[in-house]
Amino acid sequence: MKRALTLITLMLVAITIKAQLNPAITNWLQNTTITGTYYTNGNSTPQSNSILVNCQSVKYSTNYVYVTTTGVPAYTTGPFLDGNPSNATNQNAIFKFPLNPVQNTGTLSPTTSGNIGIFINGVALFDYRDGVSYQSSSGTEKGGPYGGSGDGVWNRDAVLAERAGFDCSKGHPAMGNYHHHQNPSAFDLDLDVVSTVCSTYDSDGLYVINSTQHSPLIGYAYDGFPIYGAYGYKNANGTGGITRMKSSYELRNISVRTHYADGSDVTDGPAVSTTYPLGHYKEDYAYVDHSTESDYLDVHNGRFCITPEYPNGIYAYFCTVDANHNSAYPYSVGPTFYGVKSASKVSSITESTTTYTPSTSAVSESEFHQLSIEVFPNPASDMVAVQIGDLVKEDYSVELVDMYGHVLQKTTVYKGSTLGFFHLETIGNGMYMVRISNGRYVQTRALSVARK
Repeated sequence: MKRALTLITLMLVAITIKAQLNPAITNWLQNTTITGTYYTNGNSTPQSNSILVNCQSVKYSTNYVYVTTTGVPAYTTGPFLDGNPSNATNQNAIFKFPLNPVQNTGTLSPTTSGNIGIFINGVALFDYRDGVSYQSSSGTEKGGPYGGSGDGVWNRDAVLAERAGFDCSKGHPAMGNYHHHQNPSAFDLDLDVVSTVCSTYDSDGLYVINSTQHSPLIGYAYDGFPIYGAYGYKNANGTGGITRMKSSYELRNISVRTHYADGSDVTDGPAVSTTYPLGHYKEDYAYVDHSTESDYLDVHNGRFCITPEYPNGIYAYFCTVDANHNSAYPYSVGPTFYGVKSASKVSSITESTTTYTPSTSAVSESEFHQLSIEVFPNPASDMVAVQIGDLVKEDYSVELVDMYGHVLQKTTVYKGSTLGFFHLETIGNGMYMVRISNGRYVQTRALSVARK
């Protein structure tokens, strides 16, 4: 009896310790078996890249968490239809994040080119820029793919200027470093679809925007503060219902580019035109104080608030979108960090750490049965997609089953993705069931196949 009580006590202690682990330790999506896929231009069949997806290990000390990742997502990447010759490649990276981030009370640190954060699947977050700026002396843009160097005064916005080169998941690589500048949800899931790339090269992204629930924690910025999706609690104290978190940056009412929003006289940029539309440059935006409106964000695109992972409150960034779910400047973090920028990419771990092993049951029964699952089109003829409209934290088995219970096809929706497909060329007309399971719980959806 005494031994049993001791065992129970130790189990309770272990559960308590786990429950108290920092969310910056427990929320990374880990994988050591599944490899990624990519599209090539002209071929809508995904190809294997043989690179492990998501994060491979998470280790932590008293003050830091270390995340080892390839930088490759579980969702299919590519193609990049602007001529970008690169593909997502293995970054073989270790990222070091502070577990106790602090506000920067001194001179604010601007976001920079390259990584400014990491999504929970290990994929890089970039800020608004693409390395191109206007060069007044030549009257052209320089930098990035154009070569040379612009003035660095009127800096091009990648989300608008490079849209043609983003894949369905709104990402693209820079010298193999696959990254997002914006909310990592697929173009064709927006209310107003501004890119047709998904029509031929369908993919999904990290999560699906759901306007009825608090968006998931999807990453961490280089100052250690968390990044959430597009929706949060209206009020910072966790009340007021769910609302879209709004950027406080607005396009300026200008027709020429001669001054910044603060009145500074700067080197002239091009006049606003169809070639250089308003919003083409970061400096086309101005911050407008909305501090009296609880659902607007601050100058860094964040706020101090309660979130599901931080019930006591924390400063958090949000990936902002407009009412049509199209990306809204400054998109995620920036243009300055709220906190002290202290995260970095390191070559090795030089202190004693503990390895975090995630639970095999990342989702509870109630969470599983609250999953938003859509089967479309329905009725279907040639192909049907199964979309899990949440952040997928564990692998889900998806089966196509006939009315006699026979399993006809199987697929898997892997953590860090949201889509599974069935090809129906050999499936006859009639009623079927789609069965979704995580090995413990099951949901089903009816499917009608009506082949022509």
